[in-house]
Amino acid sequence: MSESVDNRMERAVSHLKSQLAGIRTGRANPGLLTHLQVEYYGAMMSIQQMANVSAPESNMLVVSVFDKSAVASVEKAIRISDLGLNPQTEGSVIRLRLPELTEQRRKELVKVIKNESEEAKVAIRNIRRDEIDGLKDLEKKKEITEDDSKREQDIIQKTTDRYIEKVDQITREKEAEIMTV
Repeated sequence: MSESVDNRMERAVSHLKSQLAGIRTGRANPGLLTHLQVEYYGAMMSIQQMANVSAPESNMLVVSVFDKSAVASVEKAIRISDLGLNPQTEGSVIRLRLPELTEQRRKELVKVIKNESEEAKVAIRNIRRDEIDGLKDLEKKKEITEDDSKREQDIIQKTTDRYIEKVDQITREKEAEIMTV
């Protein structure tokens, strides 16, 4: 089994973690804004390139914009995002008060988490399929024996199972975090 299988599966898990960081829980988390893109002088930039985001309180985010002329653009990006936040601007600082999550909204977020989780699992299974297909090709070309191929396939399957369990664990933790009132 190539080292790349572990690396590729780990990247799928890392991607899931970054996707879930942007999903709102009951507490303010600067990761909530990580995927936000802001139009700045005709180009799209991530909010991290334009501002510092912090969470001074459990239900508030503070966005300190570096360039005062970009405050309106950042505010607009936050307003039109699907986060449902109402920015309050004071100079180059934007305050975002996070409303309490309703039970219905929590359940919707859990569905989003499950979808992200399933996408990560599909990515991991695709990596497994690619690797096993590669082994079968080598076996057909007589570059490796049937026994070696089976042994490698077992290792790949165990690696896949380990990463699927990681995804399940991350998903359970995020669901618990969201459902905690």
